[in-house]
Amino acid sequence: MNGKLEKIAVLVSVGRHPVSGVARYSRNDAAALEIGRQLSSQHAARLDVLHAGDPGNPALEDYLALGAEHVEVLTCGANDDAVKLLAARLKGYDLVLTGTCAEGAFDSGMLPYRLADALSVPLAGTAVDVTVAGGRATVRQFLPKGVRRRVEVALPAVVAVHPLASVTPRYAYARLRAGSIQPGRAEAVADTEAAQWQIAAVTRKPVRFAAAEKRSGHARMLSATTTESRGGSVVIEGTSVEKAQVILAYLREHQLIDY
Repeated sequence: MNGKLEKIAVLVSVGRHPVSGVARYSRNDAAALEIGRQLSSQHAARLDVLHAGDPGNPALEDYLALGAEHVEVLTCGANDDAVKLLAARLKGYDLVLTGTCAEGAFDSGMLPYRLADALSVPLAGTAVDVTVAGGRATVRQFLPKGVRRRVEVALPAVVAVHPLASVTPRYAYARLRAGSIQPGRAEAVADTEAAQWQIAAVTRKPVRFAAAEKRSGHARMLSATTTESRGGSVVIEGTSVEKAQVILAYLREHQLIDY
């Protein structure tokens, strides 16, 4: 590493509209692309946008409108290992930006971790902004309850961008017409674990049980800004049946179930 940011790669995926289910760009990856564009402009670095999947997917054209000059597509089937393809292509890059998780319902969000492991580089997750200086990337991370923290990683590195990143991607039809989708030359590698997974359409969103809030508005505001114990029981000893009875009693007490 010479301490200079020279090559940036942004990984993009195909998103899904939450209502219609129509394929579109991923909003999370769009934020990663905008951060990559800003860093490329600041450091005069080369920016490459990569996708592992079907080069004929029309949703990829949305990334052209969002600022990608070209989208290089590594042809990859549903049962192929995208991580191995990407890791072979991304050797030599100083910074790899990607979204935290795809938008296909039950996506695992493991790609940034597996990719960083394959490249043997550090990973910084849930990034809301990224700055680079002196061969190191400073990442401001998203934490619950509005908390943020800054971490530093040495380049080369993989950074996973949070959906609430502090950037605003802008869509321009003229950029869509000027850009292009470029199928890359890569030999697909079969994923040995793909046969163990079963993929199906989502039937309905799971309902999260939550006890009715009985505290005053002032008390709820205080709990939002401070860390406090909300009570409850910690059951360590006992059999699995006894532990299940404690959970069942809690659900009945708060009228979360009617049996």
